[in-house]
Amino acid sequence: MARKKSWSELSGGKKFLVLVFSLAQIALTVAGYRDLAKRSDDEIEGSKLAWGVAMLANWVGPLAYFAKGRKGLGLND
Repeated sequence: MARKKSWSELSGGKKFLVLVFSLAQIALTVAGYRDLAKRSDDEIEGSKLAWGVAMLANWVGPLAYFAKGRKGLGLND
């Protein structure tokens, strides 16, 4: 198994990709929380608390919220 590299051992291109994906993940999570806060309980599939906790799961939580958590707006129409 390969040893994990430290930040200083990464090339400039790999550092850039790490930053881009990190910022995208943060933006997706923030967008999910903002959307969740603006919606009423009637517009959410399940509880707001459960979706709030689920969105802490890196990419999976916010993507699941946008796909399944919003009534009339997700993929479950």
